[in-house]
Amino acid sequence: MVSPAPSLPKDFSQLSLTEAAELLAARKLPPVESWHPERAGDSAMEIRADGSWYHEGGRINRPAMVKLFSTILRREPDGSHVLVTPAEKLVIAVEDTPFRAVEMKSEGEGRTRKLVFRLDTDDLVMAGADHPLTFGSDPDDPDPRLHVRGALDHGLEARIDRALYYDIVEMALAEGDGHPAIWSNGERFPLVAA
Repeated sequence: MVSPAPSLPKDFSQLSLTEAAELLAARKLPPVESWHPERAGDSAMEIRADGSWYHEGGRINRPAMVKLFSTILRREPDGSHVLVTPAEKLVIAVEDTPFRAVEMKSEGEGRTRKLVFRLDTDDLVMAGADHPLTFGSDPDDPDPRLHVRGALDHGLEARIDRALYYDIVEMALAEGDGHPAIWSNGERFPLVAA
């Protein structure tokens, strides 16, 4: 049985890093990486670039449904996305990334900084070794992403909203050493890939 995600306070900015860590620890997701059902098909679902979910062309307007489906989402090694249960695996179209990082909380500075992101599904993710930040290789066309879950080479990612990206750039430049990067949870993430 899967326990639901704890409810977030209405005002994410009032959440302390300790409270965020407690919520992260309380989150239990289904073991989708270990499920390999024989029955497969198409879900007739899609996640659009703006983070909205659709089924058979109609928008899914119930946040609880989106949250539920997001817990059984997996990215396959070939880059495709599926909704998976022990009984079946259904392909879902993903236009960009399945999640969007819509709010960010930063505590500390430099190497001691910790960044926690709230996703559009109300999930919390702390950037670090298990959840790296990437920004692409073109400084003129940044591609800010946060690894959410699954294998690092083909897991689920969140697109970092533009305003949050600018906040990250501002922090990195203020602490810069000539090679802009942001630290979180003991890991350093360059703003431009080498």
